[in-house]
Amino acid sequence: MRTMGLDVGSKTVGVALSDALGWTAQGLETIKISEEEKEFGFERISEIIKEHEVSKIVVGLPKNMNGTIGPRGEASQFYASELEKLFGLPVVLWDERLSTMAAERVLLEADVSRKKRKKVIDKMAAVMILQGFLNSQI
Repeated sequence: MRTMGLDVGSKTVGVALSDALGWTAQGLETIKISEEEKEFGFERISEIIKEHEVSKIVVGLPKNMNGTIGPRGEASQFYASELEKLFGLPVVLWDERLSTMAAERVLLEADVSRKKRKKVIDKMAAVMILQGFLNSQI
């Protein structure tokens, strides 16, 4: 059984999956959503859950640097609660402060062009979120 990591934004959701043993996270894809139009990509997430036998979901929780929850954090909490209702799987909120910055740094060090970075940054942030969670379980 695998764990799925999600980096939820207002326009995209980055998706990462653990290996079968739960040791490493790999980026899978970026799902286009529209928070404004109440399109959250749950159909695609359902397909991924079935296809990869996902047993747990980790959702990045963007906290402010002082630890408080702002509007993006509230949106992630809403998304997590909807996932729990729809799929009946355990959903863990994981502090994702600086995960996007860390992902950006990795991509910069790998000399990935700005255009390509924009396409993969959310997926990479999902990897950072999921790997942080997996590391905490060891």
